[in-house]
Amino acid sequence: MSERREGIVAEARSWLGTPYVHQAATKGAGTDCLGLLRGVWRALVGREPEAVPAYSKDWSEPQGEERMWAAAQRHLIEKPKFVLEVGDVLLFRMRDRSVAKHLGIVSETGEAPRFIHAYSGYGVVENALSDPWRRRVVACFEFPLEDL
Repeated sequence: MSERREGIVAEARSWLGTPYVHQAATKGAGTDCLGLLRGVWRALVGREPEAVPAYSKDWSEPQGEERMWAAAQRHLIEKPKFVLEVGDVLLFRMRDRSVAKHLGIVSETGEAPRFIHAYSGYGVVENALSDPWRRRVVACFEFPLEDL
């Protein structure tokens, strides 16, 4: 594993235990899944590449717009979703026929893959990337490593 990818995971793990707070992005105080990704970006890349508009908990479901996916494509590098490396960003569709609106960072690969994410009711946690979670993955991205 590269030092850069280790840095991504180390930063994400430093957020473990941060409470879940919708639209927040502050380590130790509160974050949602997008806020976790934004915080890791700020720590490793620098200034966020664009301002994040206010968003509701249903994200863009009423409009059926894949806003999170489009933003990830603007700033991250899309890759095959089943070729996971530590430090990759996963985009999940939580329900069939809904927009993709959950993010996580791969923390372990191999026989027991894991990921770190901010989950409503739990805060920032590290979970097994079990089959139920894996089935929800719709896209995989990597940080622009040349910037790290």
